[in-house]
Amino acid sequence: MSTNFTTLALVTFVQERDYSSGLCIIKGSVQRVLFKRAGSSGLFQLLLRPFCTVANDIKPKMRREQFNYHLPDELIARQPTADRRGSRMLMLDGQEGHIEHLNFPDISSLIHPGDLMVFNNTKVIPARLFGQKETGGKVEMLVERLLDDHRVLAHLRASKSPKPGSKLCFDGGVEAEVEGRDGDLFLVHFGGEQSVLEVLESCGHMPLPPYIDRADDAADRERYQTVYAERPGAVAAPTAGLHFDQPLLDQLKNAGVDMAYVTLHVGAGTFQPVRADNIHDHVMHSEVIEVSDVVCEKVAETQRRGGRVIAIGTTSVRCLESAAASGQIKPVNQDTDIFIYPGYKFKVVDALLTNFHLPESTLLMLVSAFSGYSRIMSAYREAVEQRYRFFSYGDAMFLTRNQNAAEDQPPLEDLSE
Repeated sequence: MSTNFTTLALVTFVQERDYSSGLCIIKGSVQRVLFKRAGSSGLFQLLLRPFCTVANDIKPKMRREQFNYHLPDELIARQPTADRRGSRMLMLDGQEGHIEHLNFPDISSLIHPGDLMVFNNTKVIPARLFGQKETGGKVEMLVERLLDDHRVLAHLRASKSPKPGSKLCFDGGVEAEVEGRDGDLFLVHFGGEQSVLEVLESCGHMPLPPYIDRADDAADRERYQTVYAERPGAVAAPTAGLHFDQPLLDQLKNAGVDMAYVTLHVGAGTFQPVRADNIHDHVMHSEVIEVSDVVCEKVAETQRRGGRVIAIGTTSVRCLESAAASGQIKPVNQDTDIFIYPGYKFKVVDALLTNFHLPESTLLMLVSAFSGYSRIMSAYREAVEQRYRFFSYGDAMFLTRNQNAAEDQPPLEDLSE
């Protein structure tokens, strides 16, 4: 009788998993009691294998290498197109799996009156500085986060890591002092009357991604920036928005498309590789987001009238889904470290405009969760065959949500520890 009762309780518990994420987390004592009373870890594994991440004894494994694909080096876009809307666009119907090859201006035929487009209005700052330590050694700084008008958290590259109290002198005669460490980052104070933003504007360089293996130039100040950028703080561009010029935005607005703006200050962590073989072991970087009352009201209004919420870029996705973590979208102004991978159940976003992402990256995992793992990986193979341009200055993808994407996952393995 006791065993039957325990088995029934186990099944009930599994059925009451977190449908918002598609995952069930079994922790500590609850897990041990279930193992003991059920009398068979085999039964436990059988019930949980399709959809659970278990904290202790059993850990389903989604492998990083399952998100790899072959990309010829010449398909990495190292320069922008001649004009913003000059890119190609692959359209993937997530539900049906249908693919169309389009040009970016065709987006006006994919977005309908009554839809809501949500943009990230962060502004990329010229966050890279070159200079010297007081000992004469070269130093390169990449600002990660503005703390106030004179203090930043930054990455420092030098032959030897500067110690607290070390003086730094950058191009243009700008001086700063290392005040301490915060994990891998350095706390740096800029003296003088100029604010950090003024210093960066006068002598900083645009922080192009590591796969654009060239020095930045004057054109990058304009082209590695969206036309609607408003709030300084990002060290990487929300690249899906780079394809829009103002006339195209005006055209969409005049056609009855609604627009809203969130803020996520993209950090250098967006380029951080997933090093853990099991993606569940990956520690996601944190970024500052803001989703206002106005955005929440527009989302709710759009849903009431049957329109779609269309995220312009994965940063907008992360803002909206973070704000809806409770199941209902609410205003937020905080850090988020949301990690979206196959199995996640989306709460807000219906369609997504994005660029092509790096192999084995968290962003490739996000789009796989949105439109289905097998459909995304197939679309990427076709994009390579069709010679699309990849990454920040590359071509675009327009994705619609696959309602069954949570079931379209790479094969899982159970690891007994």
